[in-house]
Formats: sequence, C-alpha cells, structure tokens
Amino acid sequence: MTTVVLADDEALLRKALAALLPLEGDITVLAEAFDGASAVRETLAHSPDVLVIDLEMPGVDGLGAVAEIRRSRPEQVILMLTRHARPGVLRKALKLGVQGFVSKAAEPAHITSVIATLHEGRRWIDPDVSALAVIDDSPLTEREADVLRVTRDGYSVAEIATRLHLAPGTVRNYLSNAMRKTQTQTRHDAARYAREHDWL
Repeated sequence: MTTVVLADDEALLRKALAALLPLEGDITVLAEAFDGASAVRETLAHSPDVLVIDLEMPGVDGLGAVAEIRRSRPEQVILMLTRHARPGVLRKALKLGVQGFVSKAAEPAHITSVIATLHEGRRWIDPDVSALAVIDDSPLTEREADVLRVTRDGYSVAEIATRLHLAPGTVRNYLSNAMRKTQTQTRHDAARYAREHDWL
C-alpha cells in the first residue's frame, strides 16, 4: 500500500484523482491540499510515501512548497504534475530533488504506475516533459529568473530580497539585467514577458 497526499488547486482534477488513484492501484490518499501552503501543512502532518503536487498553484507554487517540505522532510518522495515543463523550472525542481514529472493530461492509470515507480526508489520523467526541458533559449540567469518569478507575485524589492535571502541592491541588479534582456521598462513587464516566453 502506497500512501499519498494530493496537492492541486483545480478542485475537479484533484477530486477525480483522489477517487481514481485507489481504483487503479494499491494507493491510499491521506489528504488533499488546494494550494502550496496547505500542501506543506498536509505533507508534514501525514508523512505520505509520495506527495503528488501541481507545479502551478496560487500563493506558494509547487516549487516553493517542495523547497519548504525539503527543509523538514529531505527524504520526501515527490511527483510533480505539470502542463508546461519550462526548462528552468524543470532544472530547479530536479535540484530540489523532485523524483518524478508527469503531464497533467496523463491517464490516472499512468499516474498510478509512476507513483509505484517512485515508491520503489526510481525516477520518472514523462518523455514529452523531458523533450521540452532540453529546449532552453532563455537569456536569463537562474537568479534573474528566480527574482522575476517572485516579482510576479507582487512583492516589493525588499520583500523579494527577504524571500530569496539576497541584499536589496542585488535584487535591483538582477531586475535591471532582466529588464535589459527582455527590453522592458518595468520589472512587472519583464516578469510577464519572461513568462510568455516560457523562461520562468
């Protein structure tokens, strides 16, 4: 029996998976989470064998939640569901130790088999996800992308600095470089441009 916590802000998809995964395999869904903060809370409360988490969620996104969970449960097995496997995001997730990536369009039977694979200590990246990940035309450095990702959530420079453990001056430098590379006038425009080009 494999225990799972499901984290996805799309209630319909989350409820469908919660109902279907136990039918497809030897899986018990311990809890459901609707955003990044609740994903952290439920994972730490229930200690599942596998956390199945959506990449794109409001507030704390999937990557932010994983980073937080890793601090308390470095051994947590994680399967990330994604619609858009942007190269920078995939690399960041792999650095955070995410063991599996599956497209959100996958059949429940496939997701179930990947959960079993991860529970056995192996890794899995769907071929369509890995194909997208090797195409990287972003001119942004990893830190510039990090700063733009947080900018998107509406934080001030001081708040971005605190969240990323950087000096405010360093954040301003990264933002200035990102605006130059995206040929935009404001950091919010730079974040929007980078997102539209799948660089974040």
